[in-house]
Amino acid sequence: MLEFLDPILAELGEEPIDLAPRRFGYVTACDGGLLEVSGLSVPVGAMCRVVDPRARTLSAEVIGFRNGRTMMMLLGDTILLRPGARVCPEGRPGMLPVGDAFLGRAVDGEGQPIDGGLAIHTRAEWPAGGVRTSALDRSPVRERFDTGVRALNALTTFGVGQRIGVMAGSGVGKSVLIDMIARGAAAGRTGAEVVIVGLIGERAREVSDFVERHMHAQAASGQARPRTVVVAVPADHAPNLRLRGAMLATAMAEHFRARGQRVLLIMDSLTRVAHAAREIGLLLGEPGAARGYPPSALATITKLVERAGNSAASGGSITGLYTVLADGDNQDDPVVDTARSILDGHLVLSRELAQRGQYPAIDIAASLSRVMNDIVSAEHQARARRFRALCASYEANRDLVLMGAYRAGADPQLDTAIAMHDALTGFLCQPADELVGLEESAAQLAALLDARP
Repeated sequence: MLEFLDPILAELGEEPIDLAPRRFGYVTACDGGLLEVSGLSVPVGAMCRVVDPRARTLSAEVIGFRNGRTMMMLLGDTILLRPGARVCPEGRPGMLPVGDAFLGRAVDGEGQPIDGGLAIHTRAEWPAGGVRTSALDRSPVRERFDTGVRALNALTTFGVGQRIGVMAGSGVGKSVLIDMIARGAAAGRTGAEVVIVGLIGERAREVSDFVERHMHAQAASGQARPRTVVVAVPADHAPNLRLRGAMLATAMAEHFRARGQRVLLIMDSLTRVAHAAREIGLLLGEPGAARGYPPSALATITKLVERAGNSAASGGSITGLYTVLADGDNQDDPVVDTARSILDGHLVLSRELAQRGQYPAIDIAASLSRVMNDIVSAEHQARARRFRALCASYEANRDLVLMGAYRAGADPQLDTAIAMHDALTGFLCQPADELVGLEESAAQLAALLDARP
């Protein structure tokens, strides 16, 4: 028992004594989850505790000011909240907990454990909005990143420090694909030393499934040092808590990058983060511009994505993988369009390919890695372009081929694509429990295409 108390006692001994007077305010209005508090002046982003002797203690976050009153949003439900409840600030405004204590743990948006383990004690903190650096501090992408997925390694090769979006509608296989990439990155030699997973706004069942597959599997395998952190805020939580979860996951990734480590940051999903920012913006009276999204919601996406990348100062990197939900399979959705314009590459998952039983359902012709030409050989680039051309040619004429309206010999490239269609499809398909490394993927691509003139 004493070995568990020693860290807590040491932390209490290092905590400085705060002799400043305690400030507090009172709840004067409540509209949904939006509170108006009088008599308390604290900065935006500060966390507060709503204390009512007749009800339970609630947490709230400052999101703005209006008419001399502080606007806060609850991190929970408003049930049993009464007017006149006392509001007290807590913690350091704008700072989030980070550190090695979170490795191997699953936490919520406030950094509290949800995996049933012991409380997490850490003194390390990181700014919620990140540490802004010069654009020249971002070193270029020069090294390949092993995803463990054959189609990605061979045809849309990722780089260490790249930001990639996985864009698809609902139920097309985004979660399965990021599972494969997370396992491939942890197993590959050019993968990641630390994996940060932010499950924001997703189903609670997916959270428990992910923790069971990855966290418990690592513990069962007897890894000497866990290297995965899960930050989970399901869809039924308050929008500011969902947004805070995304910031916490990104802050943890920045903390490990500042120590010179390679980090894989998986954010599932960026669209749910934009939805949370939209709810907050509309609640504060901001007008909806692009299909109901206020400008601040789309700016939130840009700020989060730009925090990933390579650091020239520390030598560390954050390889970002962001899933983007295309509402109604619409690739022109504002969130999809904004993410595509700021990311260094994107993968498009096709519902039509998924319905044919092709998994992962990657539409290679529509997918792109903007750094691939900088990190692979000229021969590899030529083979990837040829593979894309064959796939695009077959898909463009698929109806004619199936109806028997195409006359063989009219298009030599289409003739080759028809003859190789089964082999091309087989190359793109991969079981979820199979991992294919970078070198093996390139060798299989070469063997497939070099066998044909």
